[in-house]
Amino acid sequence: MGGEAPAGVPPGVTACRGLLQSAAGFGQLRFCVSGGSSVMARRALKLASLAAATSGIYLYGNRFLDPNDFGVVRVGRAIATTAVISYDYLTSLRSVPYGSEEYDSLKSQVHLRSAERLRELCCANRGTFIKVGQHLGALDYLLPEEYTRTLKVLHSQAPQSTRQEVEQVIREDLGKEIKELFLSFEDTPLGAASLAQVHKAVLQDGRTVAVKIQHPKVQAQSSKDILLMEVLLLVVKQIFPDFEFMWLVEEAKKNLPLELDFLNEGRNAEKVAHMLRNFDFLKVPRIYWELSTRRVLLMEFMEGGQVNDRAYMERNGIDVNEISRNLGKLYSEMIFVNGFVHCDPHPGNVLVKKCPASGKAHIILLDHGLYQVLSESFRMDYCRLWQALIKADMKRVQKYSRRLGAGDLYPLFACMLTARSWESVNRGIDRSPVSASEDVEIRSNAAAYLPQITQLLNNVPRQMLLLLKTNDLLRGIESALHTRASASSFLNMSRCCIRAVSTYQRSKSHSLYRRVQISLTEGLSLWQINLYELFLWLKGSRLGNWVIALLSWMHHSTY
Repeated sequence: MGGEAPAGVPPGVTACRGLLQSAAGFGQLRFCVSGGSSVMARRALKLASLAAATSGIYLYGNRFLDPNDFGVVRVGRAIATTAVISYDYLTSLRSVPYGSEEYDSLKSQVHLRSAERLRELCCANRGTFIKVGQHLGALDYLLPEEYTRTLKVLHSQAPQSTRQEVEQVIREDLGKEIKELFLSFEDTPLGAASLAQVHKAVLQDGRTVAVKIQHPKVQAQSSKDILLMEVLLLVVKQIFPDFEFMWLVEEAKKNLPLELDFLNEGRNAEKVAHMLRNFDFLKVPRIYWELSTRRVLLMEFMEGGQVNDRAYMERNGIDVNEISRNLGKLYSEMIFVNGFVHCDPHPGNVLVKKCPASGKAHIILLDHGLYQVLSESFRMDYCRLWQALIKADMKRVQKYSRRLGAGDLYPLFACMLTARSWESVNRGIDRSPVSASEDVEIRSNAAAYLPQITQLLNNVPRQMLLLLKTNDLLRGIESALHTRASASSFLNMSRCCIRAVSTYQRSKSHSLYRRVQISLTEGLSLWQINLYELFLWLKGSRLGNWVIALLSWMHHSTY
């Protein structure tokens, strides 16, 4: 926001700094700073940093104590990190002309420094902080790349509980020692996450199981951590008024208690297994309820390669395209038809394995703590929006985007949902695959339009937030497998949308004639999709190429 300083403002001090890149908002944020208030803000930040740094010196120096056991250390560390990041943005971009190449380069450096500080804070405070950091790292097409790339490593840097801590949780929840429950119990966890870790074990009756054990201090710290985050975000918003990330805390408040209840996770696993029982390629571990509690979950042991490991699939003779198609079928069914969505499909939670007996490739879905339940009205609007996006029907794209809270920002909303450029959305997202230049453009726009993106995230229904995260995680898997924006994925989505809308229309109709009419229209639409899919298969197969060549030769021979 250029322009001269208003009359009465001292030279060198503008009344409005315009769009500034803020640490907490990760993008362009508008704020007004007068000469005096700027100095006061910097002094306040310095004092906060000093107070936070000194608050836990003794505890850090005592090697017999775990600093994370003390709230003052966790609070001090979070305050210090927030202060340093905010001060960096306040000062580093102050004297550089907005919009210049130097500004963009410097902005990227500040993004990276701030992301690294945020990652270090998450690793140090662990638990809830890592969970929120992982969530941010999954928003590939919604946040600047410096943040998502830096925070993605949190999926592999989660803390591990000690053997003593594991024994303590099992003893408190199951009332027995490990040796009484298991013939064997591997000390090294198969995997560790922000809230829990999983061990392989063998029960007394010989069954091999996976034992998910919650980190012992997470329950006690989680509510305090969320409150701390909320306070810090509110303070940062006072410095940067365009900062709009309160939705992140609101989601954590709602979802974290559910994720910390492993009995709820077990119920989710059984529900989704029953819901998708017609997909014979899907495997969900069986839950052993007799040895499960809110902090301990015993499951059938299943293993395989991560779903983004293309090399593993090639070594084991697994068809990459088939896996991508089947994963798309699962999520289209969950989102559009059932409205019950597994919202954490990062590669560690989705495994693939070839069955030796049948030769079929199975998809193993793990970690069922985080699900989003979609209301019927939201699900129908979302279905119709995707139908409009696939058909490039821009009037309906605008209509249903507005109904989902996008308002005048519906073009940006369409780009966020599809991770495609506005040009591709207008042309039809199924017309061509994502090019490298388009991918770079989308990622760059995540930084350029962040104030508008955060405004959208505050305006859309809360149900949309986890869907956006899920979409980005699935796109990351497709990118790793080189199957992104394939025609089959859009055809599967279209099928599910047609079925969902038709089922809804029949449920609202009281006329037998109308219900029959809806069913016939549904059948015709699905038949058209099947016919188009057959055409695409023929076009891409040797037989199809031979038939096309023969028809072409016959045509030329005739004339």
